[in-house]
Amino acid sequence: MDLQLKNKNALVTGSTKGIGYAIAQVLAQEGANVIVNGRSEESTKKAAEAIGHGARGIAADVGTAEGCAKLIAEAGQVDILVNNAGIFEPKAFVDIPSEDWQRFYDVNVMSGVRLTQAVFPGMLERNWGRVLFISSESGVQIPAEMVHYGMTKAANIALVNGIARLTKGTHVTVNAVLPGPTGSEGVEEFVGELAKENNLSKDEFEKEFFASARPTSLIQRFAEVEEVANTVAYYCSPLSSATNGAAIRVDGGVVLGT
Repeated sequence: MDLQLKNKNALVTGSTKGIGYAIAQVLAQEGANVIVNGRSEESTKKAAEAIGHGARGIAADVGTAEGCAKLIAEAGQVDILVNNAGIFEPKAFVDIPSEDWQRFYDVNVMSGVRLTQAVFPGMLERNWGRVLFISSESGVQIPAEMVHYGMTKAANIALVNGIARLTKGTHVTVNAVLPGPTGSEGVEEFVGELAKENNLSKDEFEKEFFASARPTSLIQRFAEVEEVANTVAYYCSPLSSATNGAAIRVDGGVVLGT
């Protein structure tokens, strides 16, 4: 399927690895002019070179206002914005310090707010654009082991609900994609450590995790990053023009209900 993305300028934050990297890779393969973003010059350059297809890297910490401003200044026109940058960390609710709440909010929420504010007027003026927030099923079913993370992902869904109202009558769309547990590098590393601590193989730990922590999952496995990226790429394309203000689940059936 041709996603009709040739010559569209796409900015994907937090795209040096994991879901973000997979999204950038698919968009580049579909002909988009991709901007890869990460915090370090080295990792950003390396990721862009690995993706190829003319992808270029801009190093900037989008968890800060200064980093967002730097990224926008160097990016130029943005037709597609994928707000993917995010952090997670399991921690007991009563043990989460105020600094962590603020850090999670800055990275997972305010990065998307600042960047969308910057590119949104141009999209409306040109009467075409795509804004995607990579939220999570954790924004719907807040995980007890990381309430602060779930809070930020719920905020992503709320932002989409509101910003999309501002696109009425245009060809600009704003949507959220909600991955479920996904086997990104960060998750794989985390799972590996927990499996080792519990004297289990990764496969054994994965089976136990879904049986106990995510029993509602229908696929009973971690999704592949490519499975999420393929869905995101479609909603970045002109082919998805009738979908706006939506929370699109790629959660493996974790969320109960339709």
